[in-house]
Amino acid sequence: MTRFQLHTKETAPEDGRDLLDKAEKSYGFVPNLIAGMVEAPATTEAYMALSRAVMKMSFSPEERHVVWFTINAYHDCTYCMAGHTRIANAEKIPQDVIEAARTNSPFPDDRLNVLRDFTQKMVVQRGWVDDADLDSFMAAGFTKRNVIEIVGVIAHKVISNYTNHLVETPLDPHSKQHAWTRPASLAAE
Repeated sequence: MTRFQLHTKETAPEDGRDLLDKAEKSYGFVPNLIAGMVEAPATTEAYMALSRAVMKMSFSPEERHVVWFTINAYHDCTYCMAGHTRIANAEKIPQDVIEAARTNSPFPDDRLNVLRDFTQKMVVQRGWVDDADLDSFMAAGFTKRNVIEIVGVIAHKVISNYTNHLVETPLDPHSKQHAWTRPASLAAE
């Protein structure tokens, strides 16, 4: 059975070693995701570029986390759910928002519920949302720009979520306290 390894600077493909250095400088450590993903340096480079781009999008930090959590939860990515919980705490996202995202329960703000619902429809329906979905999203105060930005976040998370599934990425030590199990309300479709 083929398994993937978590690379170090010594075992990584030569053209991926600088990416491990960049990850360490950016995050203060090499996340296990990057250590596994660097098997394919170009994919890792694309993921890191998308990571930077997502941070420039027009979503507020709270909204960005709702989009990330929604995609991670739908894809059942335990690594990303734990990691994004750690990041959300570091960014001081309200605990009730984090908990609602992790448990698939209602957010305290209806606008965030609309954001989660629309993001999930985008993932489940692979972008084939109808006019009523778009109108509902816009009526909550979101924009066409936000619609297309969700596409960018989905691309970002597909790279990490699918890589984590293939690599069976173990949680980073400082994310273990945020381990997550998919709630029954998000049973696979």
